[in-house]
Amino acid sequence: MSRKFDLCAKDDIDSGAARRFELEGVAIAVVRIDDQFYAIGDRCSHANYSLSEGEVLKDEKELECWKHGSTFSLETGKPACMPATKPVPVYDVVVEGDRVMVVIS
Repeated sequence: MSRKFDLCAKDDIDSGAARRFELEGVAIAVVRIDDQFYAIGDRCSHANYSLSEGEVLKDEKELECWKHGSTFSLETGKPACMPATKPVPVYDVVVEGDRVMVVIS
């Protein structure tokens, strides 16, 4: 069964930034690019570092792990470059009014 979690106001995340949330023991990085929001697992699949601390690559729609440089697609969670080879989970984001919500199955 899916659950929807109210995370924050849209303006709480700047465009080109990521923010970490912890939901029932699941770490999630929420990224804003202009008016689009994305949510992916916040742990790099290569070495377990927080992805929300990395750089947002706006044009590529990727989030870079700050430790070893792997980048992950915000749409699929798949790594775009080494050393990571395994994807991270992605989550649906719903924007209702000025609130950003994530859906976890």
